[in-house]
Amino acid sequence: MAPEPEDELNEKNPRPLDEDDIALLKTYGLGPYSSSIKKTEKEIKEMAKKVNDLCGIKESDTGLAAPSQWDLVSDKQMMQEEQPLQVARCTKIINPNTEDAKYVINVKQIAKFVVGLGDKVSPTDIEEGMRVGVDRNKYQIQIPLPPKIDPSVTMMTVEEKPDVTYNDVGGCKEQIEKMREVVELPMLHPEKFVKLGIDPPKGVLCYGPPGTGKTLLARAVANRTDACFIRVIGSELVQKYVGEGARMVRELFQMARSKKACIVFFDEVDAIGGARFDDGVGGDNEVQRTMLEIVNQLDGFDARGNIKVLMATNRPDTLDPALLRPGRLDRKVEFGLPDLESRTQIFKIHTRTMNCERDVRFELLARLCPNSTGADIRSVCTEAGMYAIRARRKTVTEKDFLDAVNKVIKGYQKFSATPKYMVYN
Repeated sequence: MAPEPEDELNEKNPRPLDEDDIALLKTYGLGPYSSSIKKTEKEIKEMAKKVNDLCGIKESDTGLAAPSQWDLVSDKQMMQEEQPLQVARCTKIINPNTEDAKYVINVKQIAKFVVGLGDKVSPTDIEEGMRVGVDRNKYQIQIPLPPKIDPSVTMMTVEEKPDVTYNDVGGCKEQIEKMREVVELPMLHPEKFVKLGIDPPKGVLCYGPPGTGKTLLARAVANRTDACFIRVIGSELVQKYVGEGARMVRELFQMARSKKACIVFFDEVDAIGGARFDDGVGGDNEVQRTMLEIVNQLDGFDARGNIKVLMATNRPDTLDPALLRPGRLDRKVEFGLPDLESRTQIFKIHTRTMNCERDVRFELLARLCPNSTGADIRSVCTEAGMYAIRARRKTVTEKDFLDAVNKVIKGYQKFSATPKYMVYN
């Protein structure tokens, strides 16, 4: 065989780099002064660090200077010299979008003034009808203020999403479908309504016996939507002074309109939505005023915007007809008593997290609970667990469930509001 050429050998086993080669590679791309510049930069950093150490400056978590540099006396004096601002309302802007724009402000119970802007405010911050903070000397506008909304109204917004999903609402398949059509469809597919040329329904009334899942479904809706969810209990709007309840309703809808999309849920609406009557004493007048303000906000002179209204009650017969008319509440969804299949499903939902024996016949248990609501079935499951705890067992047997049915369904029959509800409606 012919010997291989030397070049091919070198390609297969390349010679390792020595120190001179590495030094040469390191100089590649460097300018003539790069090493001296690096050295100088390093020295400057070290010198700055030394100066900072001598001054006593440390990087603090609070962002404050070192205590040696504090001047508390002059800070205190500056704070005392700063005057508190007065709250006024900017009613009109004269010569807007020009250099010499002036602002008409109205300070409550004092007077009206024509003033200029302070140093810290730009003309784009101030609009007509806005609340502003003005100083006490020249009444110049110093700061724009947010709209006045009662803190008790702001607190009604649901910040944390509830942990209830549609899967936890048993036996209300049709009701869930109707609710989703009103709440989710216009938000997710508004083009369908535009093509047909109809407005989506804006309000839903949920009615039915206590314990059939009206509030539970509203919690599931709040969980599913990214829209702002405001929950109001009817009795919160009943106030002592004249006009207070109506003012709260106005502020509530004002806050709802400021959001991109909003769902307002009135629970126990029969506290304020009762039919109007004159009892001769005038005790119920304030409640009626509050209800009329809700009626006006739902479908009055101003457009409602992208606000959906859900209401829940177990006495729909007492509500005022003006509140129930289509346009204000377009849909009425009845939450009836669950049938056999629904009761079985509710049993399975409530026993999902329980330690039960495998062969529990839920359909049999559902048959033994005629005319019972979802709340009754939940109570049965809790009682069955209590029987198991009493017997010091770690699993719940079918006998526990049967004992619980006897106790809750048979024993608590006289407390049930369902037959009474059926008479009303």
